[in-house]
Amino acid sequence: MPVKVENLTYVYMPNTPFEKKALDNINLEIKDGEFVGLIGHTGSGKSTLIQQLNGLLKPTFGKVYIDDISITDKGISLKSIRQKVGIVFQYPEHQLFEETVYKDIAFGPTNLGLTNEEIEKRVKRAMDFVGLDYETYKDRSPFELSGGQKRRVAIAGVLAMEPKVLILDEPTAGLDPKGRDEVLKQIKRMHKEYKMTIIMVTHSMDEVAQLADRLIVLDKGKIVIEGSPREVFNQIDTLEKIGLSVPQVKYLAKKLKEKGFNINEDIITLEEAKREILRLFKERKI
Repeated sequence: MPVKVENLTYVYMPNTPFEKKALDNINLEIKDGEFVGLIGHTGSGKSTLIQQLNGLLKPTFGKVYIDDISITDKGISLKSIRQKVGIVFQYPEHQLFEETVYKDIAFGPTNLGLTNEEIEKRVKRAMDFVGLDYETYKDRSPFELSGGQKRRVAIAGVLAMEPKVLILDEPTAGLDPKGRDEVLKQIKRMHKEYKMTIIMVTHSMDEVAQLADRLIVLDKGKIVIEGSPREVFNQIDTLEKIGLSVPQVKYLAKKLKEKGFNINEDIITLEEAKREILRLFKERKI
C-alpha cells in the first residue's frame, strides 16, 4: 500500500510561547511493499512524522495519503485507516495486559467484531508471522516470556489487525543481543514473505543497513538525505554533522583503507565486511 506525504508541516502548541515546528514542509513517497528506514537524531521529527501516517496527529499544513486516500479530509474514517496502518511503538510489551498470549493478540481483532473463527485464524497467522508456535505459547502468560518473546507478542497484536503498512518505532530498543536478533529475523521474514510495506524508525545504523531498501534522514524537521543505504552511508561527514553515525563496518573499512589495504569502502553490512576480509586474506594482503 503506497504512502504519500505532501508539504507536511506540524507545529506543536501553535500561537503560544511554547510553539515548536516539529516538521517543516515534508514531501515523500513510499511505494507498496517497500522497506524504508527513518533515521535522525533525537528530536529530528521521526516520531511526529510516523504519527501523522495513521491520523494520531493531524498536519498543521499539508496532506497525507494512504492508498491514494487523503486521510485528513472530512468524513474519512480514521478507524479504517488505523486498520490499514499499524504502529508498534517503543517498548510495546509495556502495553501487554491480558492473562494469555492468545487473548492479548486477539484483543484488536475482537474489537473489530470478527467471528471467533476469524479471530483464531488471525491470531494463528500473526503468531506464525513473528515465529511463535501457536500451541506452545497461546495459553502462556505473556509476562512469563523473555524480553524478545514479549516484543514479538506485542508486534503480533498489531499484525492480527492485518495492516497493509507496518510502522516500527525502535523495534529492538532495550533488548539483549539474542532478543534483538530474534526480532530482526522476524521483521526481515515478514517483509520478504508477505511483501508488507514497512517503515522502521531506528537509531541503529547496523540494523537498518541490513534491512531497508531506502533511507530517509531527518534533521530539525526536514528531510536532509534520501537514498539507498549505501548511498546514504557514503555521506559520512554530512551524517556526523547532524549527530548520526554509519554502520561500524564502514568505519572499519575506512581505517583499513587509511592503513593501505585495498578494501572496498562501500561495505555497509557485517556479511559484506566478512567477504572483503576473507578476500584480502586469500590475496595475502592482510
